Amino acid sequence: MENLLKSFEELKRRNLKIDLTRGKPHSEQLDLSNALMTQAVEPIGENGIDLRNYGEPVGIIEARKLGAEILDSNVNLTIAGEQSSYLLMTQLLLGRYLFGLNDNPWKDEEEPAFLCAVPGFDRHFATLEGLNIKMHTVDLCSSGVNIEDLRDKLSKYPNIKGFICVPRHSNPSGEVFSDENIIDLLKITKAHDPNFINLFDHAYLIHDFDETQTQTPIPVLADSLGALDNVAVFTSFSKVTFGGGGMAFLTTGEKNFKLIEKVRNMMVICPDKINQRRHVNFLKNKVNIIEHMKKHADLIKPKFDLVDKKLSYLPNEIGEYTKPTGGYFVTFYAKRPIAKRIVALSSEAGLMLTPAGSTYPYGNDPNDSVLRIAPTYINLDELDIAMDIFVLAAQIAHSQSL
Repeated sequence: MENLLKSFEELKRRNLKIDLTRGKPHSEQLDLSNALMTQAVEPIGENGIDLRNYGEPVGIIEARKLGAEILDSNVNLTIAGEQSSYLLMTQLLLGRYLFGLNDNPWKDEEEPAFLCAVPGFDRHFATLEGLNIKMHTVDLCSSGVNIEDLRDKLSKYPNIKGFICVPRHSNPSGEVFSDENIIDLLKITKAHDPNFINLFDHAYLIHDFDETQTQTPIPVLADSLGALDNVAVFTSFSKVTFGGGGMAFLTTGEKNFKLIEKVRNMMVICPDKINQRRHVNFLKNKVNIIEHMKKHADLIKPKFDLVDKKLSYLPNEIGEYTKPTGGYFVTFYAKRPIAKRIVALSSEAGLMLTPAGSTYPYGNDPNDSVLRIAPTYINLDELDIAMDIFVLAAQIAHSQSL
């Protein structure tokens, strides 16, 4: 313990300031799309509309076609929206809350609730909490959702309206849901409630950096089960081109589509059609997008390899960690309730981590053990130091807990 503390004090004296709090692209990744900023765009769109003017609240047709190609969905049930998939998600939830799918708005019901996959994404929890939708957790397993836990929570808690998850390279734990798991999920939830909605945030649909794990497109699986209105699948270009300057997509069934179209007509005069056309011109099609994402992977993969190397130094009795095949995060599972202590110690040495508890609704990790590591935003030299701090902090916190 004395040697650990000595090494930790040496790091503290360096007055470091390193940020691993969010899964943001590094500037080198953003540079891959710089051509977007100088690209000229013809003002008239594919179907003759003037892209400079109002209109097209569900997106220009050429952008919707691109979204449908990525999602393997029906273009007539695909929306191309603004830069944020969370905006589309919130608009759909708002439509369900205010109007309902079949004249049964959630606002008229007592304490509508959602199931949330855990570990999960803090921004999902913030959206649901902001709409005053109660949250309950469902555990994940290697193949996706823990089906037994799902059944248990559906029977245990009243008024469950939906489920939210990241089905590929799950945020933050990296699971890729199997086809069988998704099919079971859809069958069980539809049987529970014909209006049940599964929100699939496909933020990392095309963010592979290792061998690609196959996964049948969710719209295809849902359509085969007659469950298109029980799913809403989202993705965006926030980590493909520019954060805050990309484009987001949603596909769902006809009833949900009409509902979100109603909400968007209330809220959105039009999306940024020039930016949508610019992205279509730049990315062109799914084949080109996959090639573009391989360039991202070349920049990202060495960082995940470094995190793996550093965390492998930790004895198994201290904790375990994930080895994802894509996405933006590594998850550390401490064997003792020391997550908050690791974050506090890391902060003392100048390393900022996502707050402990963030991967659970209401910030409540029942075991105080799960931490999300986001290695992409900094360079390899900074990451090397950051992981030294993390490993030392984990060792010290574990020893102190004993």
